[in-house]
Amino acid sequence: MAVQATPVATKSWMLPAGHEQIRLDAFARQCLPHLSRHEVEKAIRAGLFSVGQKPGKKGDRLAGGNELVFQGPAIWLATNPRPDSGLAVKIVHEDESILIVNKPAGMPTHGFSARDSSTLANFVLARLPQLANVGRSRWEPGMVHRLDRETSGLVVIAKTQPVFESLSSQFRRRQVRKIYWAMVWGITSAEGVIDMPLSHDPRDKRRMRPSTRPPRAKERSWKAVTRYGRIGQSRGLSLLEIDMQTGVTHQIRVHLGAIGHPIVGDALYGDDKAEDFGLRRHFLHARSLTLLTPDHGGTLTVEAELPEELAGLLRQLKINL
Repeated sequence: MAVQATPVATKSWMLPAGHEQIRLDAFARQCLPHLSRHEVEKAIRAGLFSVGQKPGKKGDRLAGGNELVFQGPAIWLATNPRPDSGLAVKIVHEDESILIVNKPAGMPTHGFSARDSSTLANFVLARLPQLANVGRSRWEPGMVHRLDRETSGLVVIAKTQPVFESLSSQFRRRQVRKIYWAMVWGITSAEGVIDMPLSHDPRDKRRMRPSTRPPRAKERSWKAVTRYGRIGQSRGLSLLEIDMQTGVTHQIRVHLGAIGHPIVGDALYGDDKAEDFGLRRHFLHARSLTLLTPDHGGTLTVEAELPEELAGLLRQLKINL
């Protein structure tokens, strides 16, 4: 069977005569506003932009009358995720306003350009193409919140912009109750509260870290509070039910690692040499959500069953719930 060629596109933009000088990367972002700075830099490094028939570099200066030319895979110019009806995602709840799904581990919530595939966003647009312009970003259609790639569980998707704004307000005001299950190393106390601000780790952009001192200039920290209760234990491990009082990136993973109980299988915040019981993911699952329905004002609680790989580990450890 013949391999289908990748469509190639050419597009150009002229910097108006008399315009002050501008860096190539800054002008490219103006021309392709659907791409982030990072994505534009990737395209420049790939040699997809040229000026005067010469490959451009991000620091090149363009003057009035210069023409910036893009030539490369057409998918860079696409402005929304590509729908993919072949993705398997379980729907937990759906009504006229919202869709709630049980995202599997290993699936990113969204990508950053149309080149990204196999994300929850690709699934959402295959099922509800009208959500292309709903939400905070074209790459996150209707998505009110996110989960890490290796975290499974509940994600809420709004079907209209007013519903998105309503639900986003609930999340900001901490009116949504979010319950997670996590398996951690060590026997924890029966219950506890971790109140520890978090900030970005300047040494590793992938990580967050506890902020134990006043932030430096231009350094931001976020209040983060995590409540937990131990609901099972076996062989030096604890199964925790976690109530997120706030919603900071990697909050649960950082907090539990900081108190000496990293999540099983979490290489980023735990010990990457520790036993992961063959999970190939971390044991963190968004178990339940309680929120106010935007249309009716009633309370809605939904639950997502544990995926088989996590339920299987509970059986292996003889933790019965």
